[in-house]
Amino acid sequence: QVQLVESGGGLVQAGASLRLSCAASGRSFTNDAMGWFRQAPGKEREFVAAISPSGTAYYADFVKGRFTISRDNANAKNTVSLQINSLKVEDEAVYYCTAGSRIYYRAGYYSRGSYDYWGQGTQVTVSS
Repeated sequence: QVQLVESGGGLVQAGASLRLSCAASGRSFTNDAMGWFRQAPGKEREFVAAISPSGTAYYADFVKGRFTISRDNANAKNTVSLQINSLKVEDEAVYYCTAGSRIYYRAGYYSRGSYDYWGQGTQVTVSS
């Protein structure tokens, strides 16, 4: 059974940093794109960042150098992490990890419908 489990969310002050992690299990994700979306209350789930199987990273425009996505597929690990620096109040949301094996072009990484598996989400709360 495929599972994506996020961790690392919490309550932080504006300007602080946070590292989110996602552990994928149930099969190998070496050939999957992996990524992060987020959803704030009353808003649509939006793309944050993604990383290809070969390590190419894609970011939403609002990231502006504050976020860094990375992945570790060594030694049968299937993890993807999101380092968030200089947190802003507007970053507050539930962050979801996702994976997909059918993304063949750049635009696909930004689309929610391109991904097959989703985690349950981890809450990031930012205080001003």
